[in-house]
Amino acid sequence: MNKYELMFIIDPVLDDEKKEAVIETVKGIIAAAGEVAATDVWGLKKLAYPIEKKTEGYYVVMQFAASPELPKELDRRLRISDNVMRHIIVSKDEK
Repeated sequence: MNKYELMFIIDPVLDDEKKEAVIETVKGIIAAAGEVAATDVWGLKKLAYPIEKKTEGYYVVMQFAASPELPKELDRRLRISDNVMRHIIVSKDEK
């Protein structure tokens, strides 16, 4: 299993229950083929530039371990989600 870090920005107009539901959904996707090591919720932060005319976003960072195929599926599912504004997946394994 490889180690990865995922950072994603949730739409700030969602209420707290829906934000938690998005986080739990992402954890579920990862848990299907890997394991979540840590979840760090940064909360509401100002964006460097407007995204969809919004100037703030709800930031979440997750550390996880998974097979090399999972990041591709996770990327695909986050890309089509209406609640996730941006995301990035970074491999933490040393080369």
